[in-house]
Amino acid sequence: MTIAIGDKLPAATFKEKTADGPVEITTDQLFSGKRVVLFAVPGAFTPTCSLNHLPGYLENRDTILGKGVDDIAVISVNDWHVMGAWAQSSGGMGKIHFLADWDAGFTKAVGLEADLSAGGLGLRSKRYSMLVEDGVVKALNIEENPGQATVSGAAAMLELL
Repeated sequence: MTIAIGDKLPAATFKEKTADGPVEITTDQLFSGKRVVLFAVPGAFTPTCSLNHLPGYLENRDTILGKGVDDIAVISVNDWHVMGAWAQSSGGMGKIHFLADWDAGFTKAVGLEADLSAGGLGLRSKRYSMLVEDGVVKALNIEENPGQATVSGAAAMLELL
C-alpha cells in the first residue's frame, strides 16, 4: 500500500557517503523534529534525474531552506558508492543528503517501488517528492511518467511551501 498524506514514515536506515566514509542515517535522525523535503529518483546518473530533477533542487536549495525547511534529501535505490559519486559530480555534496536505499527497504515500505526491468534497471523507486514534518507526510507528489520531473520537481515543491 502506498504511503499517504498524514501517514508517519516507516523506520529505515540509509547510507550516505561523507568525507569520512559511509555513515548510516535513520529516518528518526533525518526527520524527527524537522521539516524536510525528500525527493526520490529511479536512479542516480540517469538522464531525467541528472539533467532535470536533481538540478532543480540544487539550484533552489537556499530558497527552499528559506521557506522553513530544515533539510533536503534525495533517495535512490542505488548503493552509497554510486550516490556519493553522483553527489560529487553534481556539485551537491554537502548541500543536500544523497541517501542510498541500497536494498529498496524504505522504497518498498512506503509502497513506491517500480519494476523498471523492461528498461534494464530492475527494481527502483518511483519518482516523487514529499514534504515531511516530524516524520509525518504533509505533501506527496508522485510522477505518473518516470521520465518527467514536473509534479515532483523543485518548482512544484516551492509552490507548496
